[in-house]
Formats: sequence, C-alpha cells, structure tokens
Amino acid sequence: MKGKTLKYIIFLATISIAGIFLIQFAFLRSSYNFSEKQFRESTSVALKEVAWQILLAGGNSSNFDSITPVEIVSGNYYLVNVGTAVDKELLKLHLTEQLKKHEIYTDFEFAIFDPESEQMEFRTLITTEQKESPSDFEFATNENYINYFGVHFPNRSAFFNSQLSIWYFLTGLLVIVVLFFGYTLSVIIRQRQLSEVQKNFINNLTHELKTPISSIALAASVINNEEIFKTPKRLFEYARIIQEQNKRLSKNVEKVLNLASLEKNRIHLNLKEINLQFILQETIKQFEQTDFGQKAKIEFQLNDITSSILADKFHFSHLILNILENAVKYCEKTPSIKINLTENKKVFELSFSDNGIGILKDQRKKIFTKFYRVPTGNVHNVKGFGLGLDYVQKIVIAHKWKIKVDENTNGGSIFTLSIPNKK
Repeated sequence: MKGKTLKYIIFLATISIAGIFLIQFAFLRSSYNFSEKQFRESTSVALKEVAWQILLAGGNSSNFDSITPVEIVSGNYYLVNVGTAVDKELLKLHLTEQLKKHEIYTDFEFAIFDPESEQMEFRTLITTEQKESPSDFEFATNENYINYFGVHFPNRSAFFNSQLSIWYFLTGLLVIVVLFFGYTLSVIIRQRQLSEVQKNFINNLTHELKTPISSIALAASVINNEEIFKTPKRLFEYARIIQEQNKRLSKNVEKVLNLASLEKNRIHLNLKEINLQFILQETIKQFEQTDFGQKAKIEFQLNDITSSILADKFHFSHLILNILENAVKYCEKTPSIKINLTENKKVFELSFSDNGIGILKDQRKKIFTKFYRVPTGNVHNVKGFGLGLDYVQKIVIAHKWKIKVDENTNGGSIFTLSIPNKK
C-alpha cells in the first residue's frame, strides 16, 4: 500500500468516524429531549387523573377535560391544585396506580399543603419497590392555591434509561466497532513501517555481504593466474585483501546470527560484581585497536570514583563498544568522544558525548528500534544494519538499567547510562 493511499484512508476514516459520532450524538440528544417531553406529558396526565379521582371521591362531578390542576415547577417537581381537602392514603393510592398506569417507573415523593399551618405536611417517599419512608425534600408552596399537593421525582434516571436503552446499546456497539477499526488501522500502519524497515535492512544486508564477496572473488581470480607468482608482493597484497574481506564478511554474518539468537531466546546474564573503571578502561583499549577506534580521539574522566556494579561483563563490554562504534560511524569529521562517570544518589551515570551529526528529537526513541537507522541521505553511506542500538537497549533492559539520549550543545549526541550502585 502506497503512503499517499494510506494517508487518504486514514483521512477518510477519521472524517467518517467523526460524522458517525456526530450523528449518534444528535440522535441521543434528540431521544433525550423526546424522553424528557414524554415524561412531562405522561406525568402531567397521570397527576391530572389523580386530581380528578380525588375530586370524584369528594363528590365533585367536574368533567375531566375541564380541569387544569397541574403546574410544572421544574423538570422533576409538580404542584397539583385540587381545590378540596386531600387525604394522604387516598393520594398515595391514586399516585401509585396512575404513575404505574402511565409507565412511570421511578421513585417519587409527595406532600400535602396544610392551610392551618401553611406548610407542606405528610412528606413521604415511595420507592419503585413500594417502600415508604419520610421525605427530606423541601417542597415549595404556592400562595395562590389553598388545597393542593406536591410531587417530586428525586431520580428520573430509571425512566430515561428504559427509554434510551436501545440507544445506549447502539452507542456502545459503535464504540466497540470504532476501537476495533482503530486497532486494525494501527496494525496496518505498524506492518507498513515494519515492511519499510525490513526492506532497508535487506538492502543494507545485501550491500554489506555483496561487497566483501565481490572483493574476494576479484582477488581470487587474480591469484588464480600463474603470472601472479612472478610478483610476490602483489600476491601477498591480494591475499591480504582476501583475509580482510573474509574477516568483514564473517563479522557481518556474526551480527545476523547474534540477532537471530537474541530473537529466539531470552538474554541470560552472567551477573558478577565488577569494577566499573576497570571494565571501562579495558573496553576502551579494545576499541582503540579496531578500525573505528583508530580514527577516534577518546577522553574519559572517572572522577576518582570507586565503583562496583553487578553486571554481565561480556554484554556490558559489547554495549559500550556499540555506543562507541556508532559515535564514529555517524561523524563527518575527526571523531571525538568524551566519557564521563559521575555518582548521583546511589546511581552511577556513565555518559558518552560525541561530535557526530546528532540525532533529531523525534528520532531519539526510534534509534533503539530494531533495523532503524538515522537517515543520512544515501542509505549505504553509513555501513550497518541498524542492530547495534537495539542490542544496547536489550542489554540495558535485561540489567534493569536506564538509558537516554540528549543533544550535545557542542554538536553531536550524549548517551547516558544510569546504573545502580551496588553499595
């Protein structure tokens, strides 16, 4: 899948999902408003029925359509002007029947206005389980009425949940579909990135293996000519080329085999107490004898720290070698590396400052990813497979250490290892 096609898919998918959510939100809002309106209308009709029943029980023969006793004080508080004395038990009976009849299944509380005390009396809470208890709601009064009662619905969520349950279900289903789609899209993006990385790795591997093979083949064809024995110096030169290229080829094959070994098995560390200064000096001397080390100027400052750490000597040495090798490889001038060791709160901080090309902030986390290489223009202008820092990260994690990369103010990068002090 091409990059532009994937971008278009992501763009269209984002717009589609946003549109679906907006439509769903509009439907939910509309359904909620409809349920609110339905609740008010059903409640008003039910309370009007209650008032009419009370009037009939008092001997009043008013027509149902001619009375308008219900006043909506708020969304969940209603006043019902009856115009005649109201009996508590009769009111409770009719309220329970009429609310149930109009499918209003939620808790309600009522109170009856007493003209003598001018207060709302008989405050009672009725739950959906028909349990009765005193109400602590402050029922508002109305000076324009004499015989009336108030009804309050403390929790209307049960009613709305029953009305909107299908929309809640559809919304939940939509969220699941969106999450699944997002996960699928992220897998596609990761697979595409991995495909690009593997493609670059194969190109680099082909180049790194093909070059020494070609050099060995060329030198071997020259040696195969009997005339070469007449010029021993030339013979030795081609023999030296074969030896060097064979060494280079073996080193590249070893890197690939090490990668396969690390992927197949978990790293087993042979942890021992080692002297940090000693292992640093030993590894630096070893590095200075390599082709990369001979090009670099190395300075290290140990600050007279007596340090002892618990580490795998073999892997720790190779970790340092990989950092030093990268500092030389990604440098466009004479490589200069400064190694500094400090102690801070029972933690040793070992930093490697170089004067290389540096690493952009958005790439500092990527460099520890397998096969990833900092772009430098031509993919072959810096030799390697993108395995060194991946190995460094694996060893750091295995030791439960920490590593970070910062910008060097003088140009280049600073790799800092945080190693717990054994003390």
